Amino acid sequence: MSEAQVISLGCRLNISESEQIRAMLTQERDLVVVNSCAVTGEAVRQTRQAIRRARRAHPDARLLVTGCAADIERDQLAAMPEVDGLVANTAKLDARAWNVPAAAPAPQNRTRAFIAVQNGCDHACTFCVIPQGRGRSRSLTVAEVLAEVECHLDHGAPEVVMTGVDVTSWGHDLPDTPPLGELVHAVLQTFPQLQRLRMSSLDGIEIDPLLFELFAHEQRLMPHLHLSLQHGHDLILKRMKRRHLRRDAVDLVTRLADRRPDLAVGADLIAGFPTETAEHHAANLAIIRELNIVHGHIFPYSPRPGTPAARMPQVARETVKRRAAELRAVVGATRDEWLASLVDKPHSVLAERDGTGYTPHFARVAVPEGTPAGTIVSLTPTAFENGLLQ
Repeated sequence: MSEAQVISLGCRLNISESEQIRAMLTQERDLVVVNSCAVTGEAVRQTRQAIRRARRAHPDARLLVTGCAADIERDQLAAMPEVDGLVANTAKLDARAWNVPAAAPAPQNRTRAFIAVQNGCDHACTFCVIPQGRGRSRSLTVAEVLAEVECHLDHGAPEVVMTGVDVTSWGHDLPDTPPLGELVHAVLQTFPQLQRLRMSSLDGIEIDPLLFELFAHEQRLMPHLHLSLQHGHDLILKRMKRRHLRRDAVDLVTRLADRRPDLAVGADLIAGFPTETAEHHAANLAIIRELNIVHGHIFPYSPRPGTPAARMPQVARETVKRRAAELRAVVGATRDEWLASLVDKPHSVLAERDGTGYTPHFARVAVPEGTPAGTIVSLTPTAFENGLLQ
């Protein structure tokens, strides 16, 4: 292999960090980095699969593993014969951890730039191991974020995505604890040339008034709200140690959709959390329709090491799998109805490199052959098939 390869698993934050790792390692040869995920047992399984595939594809390369699983599942991954070494998750953006010069090359031209404005988490959800792999919440300053946005704009990115582990906690560790809305407002005001700003997963209970108003009225802030919802029943939310109730999510989406009718809602939902009954599961299914969730990330619950939920009464694995499939089916039906409502209407589409592109509300659209990546074009799809507008 002629250059380093970085394999990214998991969240958008990992995607952003993988880009930075790739930039640091542009002069390296015969190196494979697996940027791992440990959010669920399935994510760890996929990490191990990715490691084995990478070793088969590059038998003579040096293979290093970083990311959350490199900390949380350290002993297990270190014992894999395919792995040559581990880089601590908290050190993976430090050039010294890779023995390369500290000055990183400028970012490559991308259609979409991911900027990690925040890392770590100060909360203690009973199912989650991510604080073990990411540590305490840390925020970039406004000036640091603006500098990153400017760099990506200078290299042609038409869309910027703000990401993090717990994005709405941005600013809690900065002087005067500014809310996330101030950062979003600063980016939009500073860069009138920025065509699209998109937010990754948000904790709805922490969406501040300014951010709400920007979502409601600022056309350059994409109408795509992805909530860290997790469940649709209050008792399960309390046992998860979440800070919102069902009515909080319903109220937020109702108020925002009234002001911005093109809003597309996404959400993370966990199936089969410990003690979940058929009644709780029914509430989980119902909230998909109530919020019109069209971008659903469904996670079958799996006990994670050292978490309180792992010590709670567990739901049978077959029941967990069945309930996850039922959640996915309802999301799929809701999404199909939503896609059908977009047919024969004009949409602004950001073209990708694979012959598709994305509308502001993140519907995937087939673009005309030869459309340059990074171009924003106006299209009127006439049909959809298998989740792709045609």
